[in-house]
Amino acid sequence: MTQLPSPLGIYGILDTGTLAPDRLPAAAAAMAAAGVKVFQVRGKDLPGGALAHLVRAVQAVLPTDTVLLVNDRADVARVTGADGVHVGDEDLAVADARRILEDGGRGPRVTGFSTHSPEQAARAAGDGPDYIGVGPIFASRTKVTGRAALGLDGLRAACAATRLPVVAIGGITLADVAAVRAAGASGIALIADLLVDGEVEARARQAVRSFANTPPAGQGG
Repeated sequence: MTQLPSPLGIYGILDTGTLAPDRLPAAAAAMAAAGVKVFQVRGKDLPGGALAHLVRAVQAVLPTDTVLLVNDRADVARVTGADGVHVGDEDLAVADARRILEDGGRGPRVTGFSTHSPEQAARAAGDGPDYIGVGPIFASRTKVTGRAALGLDGLRAACAATRLPVVAIGGITLADVAAVRAAGASGIALIADLLVDGEVEARARQAVRSFANTPPAGQGG
């Protein structure tokens, strides 16, 4: 089975709505060079074939010790041999997404699930994901969610409500990384503040360093 790093660290979302698809493989390579280990390809505006092409292009540049997930599309994750899928609370159920992935013959792969409140985070373990996303932490610049921002207090409550690794997402900037990590997040999803053409590697290095230098809630030193 694909193993997620612990902690997950900086979680790079390769979003086609933020950076052109043909720029994303280079961005992924730059993030990996900076120490990012977990990636998600998000192409809500792409048809299946184009999304599969993008996933394969990203796979071609990533080191073997990284984890590559596909947003929403378990079928694309399966046919490309990606490491797993991340589904939202209005997408396929975790069990159905996992069934699609495992029917591909490669064995268990990673399944992540989006939650939007401490209460939903507490219930999510029963669905069997490997980790959960929690957000939006702040107002998102890349996705209209229609949901109120949880803030750091909401994130702390969500982390306390589950034993699953928590990836914080939504409106998080480089300047927020330390505070979000200190609130208990195992992973921090960055999109708009990381996918800046020509600056991706430098920004990723800053984020990775900030994450590594900040102990999570309840740990000293």
